[in-house]
Amino acid sequence: MLALLLLVLVAVVTAVVLRRGAGAYPRHLAADAVAAAPVPRRPGAPFRAVAGGAGGAAVLLYLWGVLRVALAVMSAEDGGADSSPPRPCRTGVSPQLSGTVVGHSASYLPLGLRCETADGGGYDSADVPGYLNPAVAVLALTAVGSGVAAGCATERRVRAAARGGGPSPASDRPTGSP
Repeated sequence: MLALLLLVLVAVVTAVVLRRGAGAYPRHLAADAVAAAPVPRRPGAPFRAVAGGAGGAAVLLYLWGVLRVALAVMSAEDGGADSSPPRPCRTGVSPQLSGTVVGHSASYLPLGLRCETADGGGYDSADVPGYLNPAVAVLALTAVGSGVAAGCATERRVRAAARGGGPSPASDRPTGSP
């Protein structure tokens, strides 16, 4: 399952990189294109790239976590001779503790499967890794922070252009290839 997720991630990253490079290098260089000055990047471009990458990684990691929770719930609700206590509630805990399990509850925000014990307490199942929620939160906050930083960089450039009468950010964009 992890190999399939990595394959999808590699395919998405490859498609993004190939799409970003499309049209960046002309097939036949004209003499005047070689002598032309490089086009400056838009303000905040690195922040936008970080925001897109972190946001995509957060979504993929969250979807993987949802899949892990769903599979743990399916395993816990599977009836049969080996269904009490539920299999996900037996992983990583002592047999004495897992023997007191009376139920379970799934949560998709934050991600987790909680095994409820007879004494009113409970514990988190080891089938859903504990690093998922912090990793999704860090990636999502990185995406939001980078998006805000990109907006601030663009705004700063626009204000500087308005004050100084310099070129606007729209005039820095390439207009096409000759």
